[in-house]
Amino acid sequence: MNLVWAALGVLLGTAIGVLPGIGPAMAVALLLPVTYALEPTAAFIMFAGIYFGGMFGGSTTSILLNTPGESAAVVAAIDGNPMARKGRGAQALAAAAIGHFVGAIVGITLLALLAPTVASLAVNIGAPDYLAIMVLAFIAVTSVLGKSRVRGFASLLIGLTIGLIGLDEMTGQQRLTFGILHLADGVDVVIVAVGLFAIGESLWVAAHLRRTSGQAIPVGRPWLGAADVKRAWKPWLRGPVIGFPFGAIPAGGAEIPTFLSYVAERRLSRHRDEFGKGAIEGVAGPEATASASAAGTMVSMLTLGLPTTAVAAVMLAAFQQYGIQPGPLLFERESDLVWALIASMFIGSVLLLVLNLPLAPVWAKLLQIPRPYLYAGILFFASVGAYAVGGSALDLLLLFIIGLIGFAMRRYGLPVLPAIIAVILGPTAEQQMRRALQISNGELTGLVNTPFAITVYSVVALILLWPLLARLLPRRAAEDRERVDA
Repeated sequence: MNLVWAALGVLLGTAIGVLPGIGPAMAVALLLPVTYALEPTAAFIMFAGIYFGGMFGGSTTSILLNTPGESAAVVAAIDGNPMARKGRGAQALAAAAIGHFVGAIVGITLLALLAPTVASLAVNIGAPDYLAIMVLAFIAVTSVLGKSRVRGFASLLIGLTIGLIGLDEMTGQQRLTFGILHLADGVDVVIVAVGLFAIGESLWVAAHLRRTSGQAIPVGRPWLGAADVKRAWKPWLRGPVIGFPFGAIPAGGAEIPTFLSYVAERRLSRHRDEFGKGAIEGVAGPEATASASAAGTMVSMLTLGLPTTAVAAVMLAAFQQYGIQPGPLLFERESDLVWALIASMFIGSVLLLVLNLPLAPVWAKLLQIPRPYLYAGILFFASVGAYAVGGSALDLLLLFIIGLIGFAMRRYGLPVLPAIIAVILGPTAEQQMRRALQISNGELTGLVNTPFAITVYSVVALILLWPLLARLLPRRAAEDRERVDA
């Protein structure tokens, strides 16, 4: 029966993850009352399946429709959607499915072996270190994506401004709410992601359908070729190395490591010019990273009782509902439940691969729908997903306002991704910065008073100065050659 619950969780998670705006956290929350009649072990096995299935389902719409089902799937759209437009949607989905499988297997193995060790290290990471990690994510994304750093930072500023909307967590004052009570809670990340990606993309396509034909996109051959596997196998293996540690520490789940994985793959690839235009490495690496990060979040949730993502928070509530308190003693007191849960993650990962590899060409056939009908459907499901987030008509208005901003960003060449990461991480970065300053009594040195933070800021400085250094180094080499010749 536990195998049945694992399979059902994977299937439901994938199906719900495919719907824009309804991510795995909402799926687990909606299904929580359904599991009251189940044994705790069966319930958590099903939740784990929903978690992994939801993450893959989110990347499916991200790749095919440029519409992330959840925030961890945002990066998959950068190269996955251009691949789909070129008729390689099935290959992108297959690369994502195998990436999820590899990332999950590596991540769950590390969870079983290293959970207590990683948890003890995570406890020692303070506010300055979290802030440094988030600054690195901001700088890496704005510096690497797009043709212009100025446009990248402009996009980042738009996202940070949207992230400011709501109540100040420290003082309780309203910021940028314009007296609207509904905005006091801020703008949900899902609404921003779906608005900038799905609505912005739909409006952009509608504006250009007069000039281009609205014909369906061909699916192409539904398998990965030897050349695709050759380019993807290293990103599949590198992804878990980045994803698992970030998932284990309370730094926002899979968003930061997927962005950093994309940056790393672009730096290491021999096909840098293809990134942003359909590079398979840009799908394989981040998807493996996201899956390993999902396994990593279980470390701090099981060993510390500290949820680092929305799904982990819902699962923590479920644990407490069954009278079980996650923490250092959980492995001793509830060892049967913990190891059954970890075993179910292995089984769920295999089921996810078996389910989604054959379905990749089926999902890709969504692209054969004529574009006017396809994007009308995207607008419909995006609206349903946005309304489901808060059940308010104002969410729909916000969705379309943010969609217009996304359209304007495409019109003027601003990359969308820095805005998304700023909305996701901006409020947390502000909170960690203010916490670090409070601890140091307002001294700026409190932001860089740990070896970890100093190391990360050194990497940030290198990223910012690298273009200047790259220009100076060839000049010096040329001057040395002239001296040798003379």
